[in-house]
Amino acid sequence: MSKRFNRRSRKAVIPLAVVCALLAGAALTGCGRQRDGSVYTVLNSSTDETYHRWDAEVMARCGKRLGVTVEQQSVPAAQVMTKALRMASSKSLPDIVQFDASEMPVFAEAGGLTDLRKLGLGTDGVPRGIVNFGSYKGTYYGAARSVNTLALFYNKDLLRQAGLEVPTTWAELRETARGLTRGKRYGLALSAGGAEDGVFQFTPFMWSNGGDETRLDGPRVVEALDYWKSLLKDGSLSKSTVGWTQADVNDQFMAGNAAMMINGPWQVETLNTKKSLHWGIARIPVPRPGAKSVAPLGGTVLTVPDTGDERRERMAARIVGCLTSEREQLTYARNSWMVPANEKAAAVWREQVPRLDALADQVAAARSRTARLGAGWPAVSLALQSAFQAALTGQSSRAALQHAQQRATSGNRGTRG
Repeated sequence: MSKRFNRRSRKAVIPLAVVCALLAGAALTGCGRQRDGSVYTVLNSSTDETYHRWDAEVMARCGKRLGVTVEQQSVPAAQVMTKALRMASSKSLPDIVQFDASEMPVFAEAGGLTDLRKLGLGTDGVPRGIVNFGSYKGTYYGAARSVNTLALFYNKDLLRQAGLEVPTTWAELRETARGLTRGKRYGLALSAGGAEDGVFQFTPFMWSNGGDETRLDGPRVVEALDYWKSLLKDGSLSKSTVGWTQADVNDQFMAGNAAMMINGPWQVETLNTKKSLHWGIARIPVPRPGAKSVAPLGGTVLTVPDTGDERRERMAARIVGCLTSEREQLTYARNSWMVPANEKAAAVWREQVPRLDALADQVAAARSRTARLGAGWPAVSLALQSAFQAALTGQSSRAALQHAQQRATSGNRGTRG
C-alpha cells in the first residue's frame, strides 16, 4: 500500500484469462508504434503532485547518468493494470511499468514481464522477503525502491492522561482501547472497508494468529475476525469502520476522534502538519505474549515488460537499476517515509528517522500478500472484503468466512480458465 492507494475506492480485478488474451502476441511482435530511441517511458501511479515531482527528479538524474531521457506517464493506482493492458493490446507497451506488488503476479503469469536477472539486475543487499515481494514462481520480475507495512500509531498525550501503556498483545489492545474510548472519541480506528485497504489491515491479525489465506474459514482466521468484532462490540471501534479507507482512519486520528490507529508510513507527511498532535508508533499487537507480529509488505515494484526489443529492455533494466540504487532509495524513502528495500540504505534510514524504527522492525518480519497465492490473490482479497462487511454488520465470522472461502475457490478456478 502507498499514499496513492488511499484515494481509490475499489481495485479492479481482471481475470487472468483476459490478461492472457490481451497480452497474446504483444510480447513477440514488439511495439507497433515508432519509438524515439533515446526516450524511455515509465508507467506509474504518481498522480500526487509531490510524488510526481520526486519521480521526475530521480528520472532526470538517472537519464542524465545513462545518456537517455526518462519520462513518466502517471495514472491513478487502480488504473495501472488496465492502462498497461490497453497499451499491450495496441503494441505500445511502456519500457517500465510500476505495478503494485499484489498485481504484478497477474501480469507475470500471463507472460508479460521479463526476468530482471537475465537483464543484468541482481538482488545483492536486498532481504529475501523483499526479493520474494518482487518475484513470481521464483522469477525476479519486480525491483522495489522502498516498501511499507502497517503499525500501531498512538496519541502520546491521551495514553499518558489515561495512565495507560502502549499495548503489545490483543488483550492489552482491547483493554487500552476501552480505556481510551470517551464520548465521541473511539479508542482505536482501523479500516475494514470493502476494498484492498481493509484486507491489508486484516492480514496482521490473521497472520500473527497463525491464519492462512489458503484457508479463509480456518479457526485462526475466524478468531482474528472475531477479535475485530469484539472491538466493535466494546464500542472501541466506530461502526463506520466498515466503510473507512486508510485515509479516513488517518483523518479520524488527526481530528482527535480516535486515540490509536492501524496505519502506515504514507500518513506521516500529513501527521506532521499538525504540530499539536504528539504521536508515537509501535508494532501491531499480537494474540499472545511472545508471538511474532507479522504484517504485510506493501508498495510497488518496477518491472520491464516483454516487448521483444532486447536492446530497449536492457536499457530499461539499467534505468530500473539506477532508480533502485542505494542512493536513490534513500532519497525516495526520506521523501515518502517508506523503508528502503536495500539493507544498507535501510540501516542509514533508521539512523536518520529513529521515530519510525518500530516500522523498520515490522518490515523485517513482514511478508508479501501474494507469496503463497500469486495471481490467485485478487480473488481471495475480494472474498475477504465481502466477509468483513457481512461479519461486522451481524453475520457470524465463521459463516462469513466459509462463504468467503467458497467464493475465493470459485474465483481462482475461474481465473485459471
